[in-house]
Amino acid sequence: MIRTGQDYRQGLQDGREIWMDGERVKDVTTHPAFKPIVDVRARMYDMAHEAAYQDRLTYVEENKRNTIFYKPPRETKDWTDKVEAVDLVMKDIGGVVTRVGDETIGEVWSLIDGRDVLAEFDPRFADNVDRHVQNIFDNDIFHISANTDPKGDRSLPPQEQDPDMMVHVVKETDAGIVIRGAKYETAAAYADQAFLKPTVGAWTNETLSDYAVGGIISMSAPGVKQICRSSFAGRTSPQDYPLANRFDEVESLVIFDNVLIPWENVFFYRHTKAAQYIRATLHRYSAFPYVHRLLYVADMMIGAAMWNAKQTGLDKLQSVREKLADLVCYREGINAHLTASIALAEKSPGGLLMPNQSLLYAGRVHGCSNLPAMMHIARELCGGQICVTPNAAAFHNAGSGDWLKKFYTLNKQWEAEDRRKLLAFARDLLNSDYAGHRLTFVQFAQAPHFNHLNAVYNAFDFSGPLDFVRKAAGLSDKVTGKVAGTN
Repeated sequence: MIRTGQDYRQGLQDGREIWMDGERVKDVTTHPAFKPIVDVRARMYDMAHEAAYQDRLTYVEENKRNTIFYKPPRETKDWTDKVEAVDLVMKDIGGVVTRVGDETIGEVWSLIDGRDVLAEFDPRFADNVDRHVQNIFDNDIFHISANTDPKGDRSLPPQEQDPDMMVHVVKETDAGIVIRGAKYETAAAYADQAFLKPTVGAWTNETLSDYAVGGIISMSAPGVKQICRSSFAGRTSPQDYPLANRFDEVESLVIFDNVLIPWENVFFYRHTKAAQYIRATLHRYSAFPYVHRLLYVADMMIGAAMWNAKQTGLDKLQSVREKLADLVCYREGINAHLTASIALAEKSPGGLLMPNQSLLYAGRVHGCSNLPAMMHIARELCGGQICVTPNAAAFHNAGSGDWLKKFYTLNKQWEAEDRRKLLAFARDLLNSDYAGHRLTFVQFAQAPHFNHLNAVYNAFDFSGPLDFVRKAAGLSDKVTGKVAGTN
């Protein structure tokens, strides 16, 4: 089944408890802080019903039309179809959004790979995985991830500080488990449900822990409360900040105040081995769309920088072209890692087609760690006008607008209004509060840099380089730890 935008909006009008700026939000679909991003998500749903897009955003199986985004990948075409679908969406909406469901569904696919591990502890949990994967797929659910806890004092075990700093089980009932705690999550206010799991293992040598819990939480469940950060949307004119006013994906502190997770929604409980396995494999699929989004960020930087150079003829300078080439190398590096990770994809334990993990995680490091430097290059190419240009009202008022028209018009090709729009776009992309927020988000949304590097270390096969050097250097077999004459 594929939902419509109206289906999605109606699903959000469920009485959920959301707070922003000290006031309770009555309806996220109409609130000025949420409406723009809700409209973007609704647009994605509606695109799947339009003749121009339907065959590329959906497919038919067993007489049911389903979304390409949620289809578990089993062959290369499944991935290339997803890439094409994302391209259609990003070009239609004219910007970049990260949390719209197609990336967080990858964390659920990782559960497919872990179902046998979960079944070791309780067969019901593995069955729950199967059912929820199908439920998200069949009902086109906007599914997100509840991942990051309030930090607290990490030098102390949870039991020695306020226990609610990390989500934990406080009671078992016949109906399910009751949890307390909180998570930070992007898009929770306008999503249907979240996959909750521990951020880190809050245990050491424990076999069982009340903090090792994972399952599905409805965003309208009793006891779920959300306190959202202030939105960038609505603060300023959309003419001056076109990206912030359309694509701000609001984060929430999602509080679980004695929330019941029914047994049928539990994926793992108390068994630290199960929780550790799920954490270790969480991003094996979701890292792909996360890195893929950076390809479009790179395109926006290249486009904004190139247009700014072309309008004044600076694109003819060698020094400018070298900086543009740096942006292109960044962009193509992302593209190369994504393309290669699918071309050399691997079969997962659950029978899915998993992007080549070493290439994918290396691509994530390339995309995330180099983004600050690339933004600075793009900022240099756009120049200081992105921080000194007056706002749209000044351009449109006769008293000031006539002067601005004089000084911002370059020629018949570049009149003042087009230059103003380009500079406003570049400012919001590179220099605004929203730009800084997005940069920080990219650096930490899938764990900090050292965790990214750890993922690369764990995914890379060191046996090739080790064997190459052992033979080239003439080292004996003893260095491998093997005894001569044994296997």
